[in-house]
Amino acid sequence: MTSFHLDLENSYTELPDVFFTKQPPTPVQKPEVVIFNEKLADQVGLNFSQSSKGEMAKLLSGNLVLEGMQPFAQAYAGHQFGNFTMLGDGRAVVLGEHLTPSGQRLDLQFKGSGRTPYSRGGDGRAALGPMLREYIISEAMHYLGIPTTRSLAVVATGETVYRENELPGAILTRIAGSHIRVGTFEFASLHDDKSITLALLDYLIDRHFPEIKEMNNQPLALLEAMIEQQAELITDWMRVGFIHGVMNTDNMALSGETIDYGPCAFMDSFDPATVFSSIDRNGRYSYSNQPYIAQWNLARLAESLIPLIHQEREEAIGMAENALNAFEEVYKCKWLAMMGSKLGLLEAKKEDEKLITELLDWMHQSSADFTNTFRDFCKPDLPDEEAYLSENFQNWHTRWQLRLEKEEQGLDSSLSLMRSVNPAVIPRNHKVEEALQAGEKGDFNPLQNLLKALENPYEGGDLLTPYQTPPKPSEKVLQTFCGT
Repeated sequence: MTSFHLDLENSYTELPDVFFTKQPPTPVQKPEVVIFNEKLADQVGLNFSQSSKGEMAKLLSGNLVLEGMQPFAQAYAGHQFGNFTMLGDGRAVVLGEHLTPSGQRLDLQFKGSGRTPYSRGGDGRAALGPMLREYIISEAMHYLGIPTTRSLAVVATGETVYRENELPGAILTRIAGSHIRVGTFEFASLHDDKSITLALLDYLIDRHFPEIKEMNNQPLALLEAMIEQQAELITDWMRVGFIHGVMNTDNMALSGETIDYGPCAFMDSFDPATVFSSIDRNGRYSYSNQPYIAQWNLARLAESLIPLIHQEREEAIGMAENALNAFEEVYKCKWLAMMGSKLGLLEAKKEDEKLITELLDWMHQSSADFTNTFRDFCKPDLPDEEAYLSENFQNWHTRWQLRLEKEEQGLDSSLSLMRSVNPAVIPRNHKVEEALQAGEKGDFNPLQNLLKALENPYEGGDLLTPYQTPPKPSEKVLQTFCGT
C-alpha cells in the first residue's frame, strides 16, 4: 500500500473507442529510479515527497497502478518517410491527465512500458540510452525556450532489451500537453463515419484552441492555427540548429510541442544538408528540409479535415489549399525575423535577407560552428580567430556593422537581443553520447553535470565551458539512431 495519491482524469477516453485501447503497463523485474525531475514535478504540482524511493520506482515503472488509474494506448496512423502506415502506441501508455494548479491539462505517459495491441511484433520495451537521451534533449529544448514535451523520470527496469546488442531496459515518464498527432486525424479519417473525425476535432479545439469555438468554420480555423503554430515551432528549431530526424506525421503533435526525440541532434559546423538519422538515407528530414516537411505534414492534416471544411469537396479542397499556400510566406516572415534577431536586428527587413544568406554561405564554406559563431557575435569584440580574419568574412562583418548602426535601439540593446536568442550552450552530440555511455555503466555524474549546464543556455559562465567546445574529429557523432 502506498501513501501517494494522484488524481488523474481521462477525458481522452470519452472519445469513440476506436481511438484507444485500455492497457495496463507490464510490470518489470527490478525498477530503480535513475533520474527524477523535481523541478518539473514542483512546477506542475505533482508532489512525490511522501513516497519512498521504492514506492516511486514502483509508481514510475507501472509496477504499481494506483486506484482510479485507467491507462490506455492510443491508436493513430502516419506517413513515415512519405509512406502511409497504421501505427499506435506500440510501447507506451497514457496513465491519465493531470490538472496543474493553474488548470492546465497534461498527459502523463509511460514510454517503454510493455506490449500493447499496437506493438506490431515489437517487444514494447525501451533501452536506457534512448530514454536518457530523450530526457536530456527535451529538457534542453525547454530551457532553450522551445515548446516541447517534458521528461519527469527515467526508471531502470532491471531487465535486458534486445536490439543489435543486449541493452539495459528503462521506462521514461513523459509529460505533454497532449499526444494528439497529425497521424491521429489521418487514422480518424480512415473511418467512413465523419462523426469520428468531428469528435476528435471538437476534443482538440476544447483542449488546445478554445478560441476557435467562436469561429464559423472551425476545421479551417484549426488548419490555419496549425500552420501558424508549426511555422513558429520549426523557426525555433532552425534558430538553435536542431534537427528532429524523423518528422513523420505521427511525430507532429497538434499541441505545438516538439515530440518523440529519436535520432534528433544539434548541428555543430553549419551545413544546411545536415542529417544525423541512420535511417534518413536520402536526407528527407535534413536541417534545411524541415520547413518543407512541416508543410507536407500539414497537407496530410488538411486531407483529413476536407469532409469537415465544406460539404462540397472541391470547395473544401480549394479552401484548404489556400490556407496551406500561406505556410511558405508565414514561415519566411518568421525565419527572417528570427535570423534578424540572431544578428541584433529588432525588425529585419526584406533587404536584410541578402546579409543573412551571405553569412550562412560563409559559415557553410568555412565549416563554422553554428552555435559558437552566433554567440561570438554577442560579444563587443570578436575573438581573434583565423576564420574571422579572412577577407570574405571581414567584408561581410563591415556590412553587418553598418546595418547595426541603423538600428534605433543602439548597440547595447542589439547585443542584449542577440544574447537572448543565441544560446551559449547546446546538448552537443558528443557530450550527450559521453553522458549516455557513462549512464549505461551506472555512472550518472556526467549526465547530471550536462543537465546542469543546459539549464541556463543563454547565460554563459565557466560552468558551460566544457560543453561549448566543438567535437574533435575523433569525437564527432555522425549518425544517431531511433532506439526502437
